[in-house]
Amino acid sequence: MGGGAAQSMRGFAGYRIGIRNFHFRPARVVAPAGAKVTWTNRDEEPHVVVSAAAQFKNSPALDTGDSYSAVFDKPGTYACFCSIHPQMTGTIVVR
Repeated sequence: MGGGAAQSMRGFAGYRIGIRNFHFRPARVVAPAGAKVTWTNRDEEPHVVVSAAAQFKNSPALDTGDSYSAVFDKPGTYACFCSIHPQMTGTIVVR
């Protein structure tokens, strides 16, 4: 798992998670309800962001430089992983 302590990566378009070296960075994001979270692939390999409990729509295959966003309207904990590389895991905590 990448990242360490909970982090908020706030940008103009919402919260951002980089995919680098086969990790979600940060691995844990805490955001308010209604937040948009965007994953961007910085690896040379494709990745697919998948909701572990089907709580949000899965991304298409993300090639290098591709991004995918989801909006999290309801408070809760949302686990995700890469369907191609399942050792890649992350968590979105919505308050």
